[in-house]
Amino acid sequence: MKKFLIVGLGNIGAEYVNTRHNIGFKILDFLARKEAIDFETVKLGSLAEYKFKGRTFLLLKPNTYMNLSGKAVQYWMEKEKIPLENIMVITDDLNLAFGTIRIRLKGSDGGHNGLKNINLMLNTQNYTRFRFGISDEFKKGQQVNYVLGEWSDEENVKLPERLELASEIIRSFGTAGIENTMSNFNGK
Repeated sequence: MKKFLIVGLGNIGAEYVNTRHNIGFKILDFLARKEAIDFETVKLGSLAEYKFKGRTFLLLKPNTYMNLSGKAVQYWMEKEKIPLENIMVITDDLNLAFGTIRIRLKGSDGGHNGLKNINLMLNTQNYTRFRFGISDEFKKGQQVNYVLGEWSDEENVKLPERLELASEIIRSFGTAGIENTMSNFNGK
């Protein structure tokens, strides 16, 4: 059975639950609720196992805080013997309009501290990134407040449809492959 590690980046704690920076956690929570699977507290995070079409998806929410996410990714990748090409990291992206999807096989951290730490711990940038646009609707000097701020009312109305699409992307990654997933979902 093929195994995939799907890592949603976010920060632990009730004060971060509905923040833009926690979209990785939010996507995995949505998928878990939809499929009636539960997360359990494990070493360096929360983990849920989702089986779909002969594949096993390990959904990981690191509890190391964003800036140390690489430690959890490296640990679970090695423990479960998951190859680099079967890893997808879900993160927020200020450079994309709200809800816009960008999936890439590799790339820079783009200034994202979670990706920066994963690159450092894995000693590579060659893993799949699923970036979810949160837009850059903030005033100069307000980036941190914006990223750690809660979704607007308008965004909250549109989120369920975007979360559903994100779930489809995760399944596609494991069943149709990365090239088909990028072709079918990038820019949506």
